[in-house]
Amino acid sequence: MGTNRYVGVGVGEREEIQLFYYFIKSERNAEEDPLMVWLTGGPGCSAFSGLAYEIGPLNFKIKEYINDSLPELVYNPYSWTKASSIIFVDAPVGTGFSYATKASAYRTGDFEQVRDLNNFIRKWLIRHPKFMSSPLYVGGDSYSGFTVPALVQAIINGNEEGRKPYVNIKGYLLGNPVTDPVIDGNSPIPYAHGMGLISDELYECIIGLQTAQILEPLCGFASPKPPVQGEALGKVRFLIEQVFRDNPPAPVVPDLGCRVTPHLISHVGLRRPVVGLYIGTWQRCAFGLPYTSEITSSLQYHANLSKQGCRSLIYSGDHDMIVPFLGTQAWIRSLNYSIVDDWRPWMVGAQIGGYTRTYANQMTFATVKARLTSY
Repeated sequence: MGTNRYVGVGVGEREEIQLFYYFIKSERNAEEDPLMVWLTGGPGCSAFSGLAYEIGPLNFKIKEYINDSLPELVYNPYSWTKASSIIFVDAPVGTGFSYATKASAYRTGDFEQVRDLNNFIRKWLIRHPKFMSSPLYVGGDSYSGFTVPALVQAIINGNEEGRKPYVNIKGYLLGNPVTDPVIDGNSPIPYAHGMGLISDELYECIIGLQTAQILEPLCGFASPKPPVQGEALGKVRFLIEQVFRDNPPAPVVPDLGCRVTPHLISHVGLRRPVVGLYIGTWQRCAFGLPYTSEITSSLQYHANLSKQGCRSLIYSGDHDMIVPFLGTQAWIRSLNYSIVDDWRPWMVGAQIGGYTRTYANQMTFATVKARLTSY
């Protein structure tokens, strides 16, 4: 496994922002295979999540760890590095091991993150000229559904403006991406009903609520149906309160084989100073960053990138209730492109891995069975 690790690439006028990354070469043919930049959502979650928990060549060995012992890593035979080289970037600044040399540089947002990453990619290619002509894809999940399309658009704009070096951008990949608050926000309730998590009666009451009721403290579901008034609205609130009172959240105590177990055991070894790199302690998600969410919908980016011929893969774990596949399918349909390869299963050997559909704008949608992808 060709693994190369670097402290970071400096961006900003005086390189006051140092973006940490892991670079892992393709296990097949690094000089000819695509190059991918991977971002984890949050905002503020380390790209190490993607490396060790999702698509990278290393996974944590699932076993009991006692006496603060270091967790062990094992090879992941399903790594995406079997077909591409991947740069896992801790972004925005303050995420993972990325840091700034002055306090004011930590105050950032969507557009500054996109700017920093655009600069990062171009500087990285200058330092690694062998990859200058490699087809580049940008990937991410969850909150990256806002920033990845914006980054791809910024790269294309930079190319058209004559920025150097030219980036051979070809497309992007997104897993359970946050895209549009209205469309995404309307999907959890129908998803919960379809999965049998709420009763028909409660669902029928909830769908009567209109956007004007989204400030109700117990219900954020927006619906185009007529507003519920008077006694009916009171019944809705009563039913929702009853659900919350009688069905408290299940305790989060995972079995040894649960998918979240590696997330837990990894903190045993990673929340320690990495003395040789002078970059302090690590946490998987830094949710306390002074970060401004500026992109309220990425739909227009998808529409523009489709017109510019960008390929895209949008995939959804079909057990994800944070960003359910129903909302993702809805915003893809809203782009209004014809279907060129209709709904069909995709296979892993003799097993169905999920279902997929491809559109005329070179966008492919796929579900992944029994998986969560937004973390």
